[in-house]
Amino acid sequence: MTLSAYAICLKGIIWREGLRFLHQRERFVSALVRPLVWLFIFAAGFRQVLGISIIPPYETYILYEVYITPGLLAMIQLFNGMQSSLSMVYDREMGNMRVLLLSPFPRWFLLLGKLIAGTLVSVLQCYAYLLIAWLWEIEPPPLGYLTVLPALLLVGLMLGALGMLLSSLIKQLENFAGVMNFVIFPMFFASSALYPLWRVREGSPWLYYVCQFNPFTHAVELIRFALYTQFNPTAFAVVFGCAVAFMLGALVAYDPSRGLMALRGAPGAAA
Repeated sequence: MTLSAYAICLKGIIWREGLRFLHQRERFVSALVRPLVWLFIFAAGFRQVLGISIIPPYETYILYEVYITPGLLAMIQLFNGMQSSLSMVYDREMGNMRVLLLSPFPRWFLLLGKLIAGTLVSVLQCYAYLLIAWLWEIEPPPLGYLTVLPALLLVGLMLGALGMLLSSLIKQLENFAGVMNFVIFPMFFASSALYPLWRVREGSPWLYYVCQFNPFTHAVELIRFALYTQFNPTAFAVVFGCAVAFMLGALVAYDPSRGLMALRGAPGAAA
């Protein structure tokens, strides 16, 4: 297997995911509807209730919709990662994943290609949201649109790897919604996406520590700082470490000889 063969395979996986995204326009719309509802509706109601103090990386008082924008970007990537895991379950049941895994390429490379493709789609969705937010007069520094790109890529890889790991635990498509409800909503609401952690600590100290240990919190903060041209080393270390751990877990889980796929007798284990 030459390097060009790997490049062609990766291009094919990304192209297939891109075509699926283009043909499923409702997926693009639904990815934007959720954060826009928070931006246009909930932010208007919470603006007076949740005043935001001057906290890094902000240098002055900000509106609530400005504060929640990084969290809504992370929300887009969280839901996209879970939708990618749904497609993994669907492909495994319909046989497409079996065909992909039967190719001569290493399984780790195929899963990594799938992860990269899903991450690129989520980044495009995030920039579409940033464009709408800019029209709503949410304007980070111009350089922030560039410095946030590495953060979006890393967060997308972490959440996509988490979704891939979860997909190995789901044997049937019907079980997907129930499992996701125990992942998406606790991760999103027990984080700094919608309210600063100092306010959480004032209301509930134990919830504050839960938020601190939530990797989604650090994903939000990594995006927040990057959007304002700053670097948060703690958030980067946590997100990078979790991305590696989730990806390694997914690779082991999809290993046909010793992973969860083999233990559960899923169709992909036969590949």
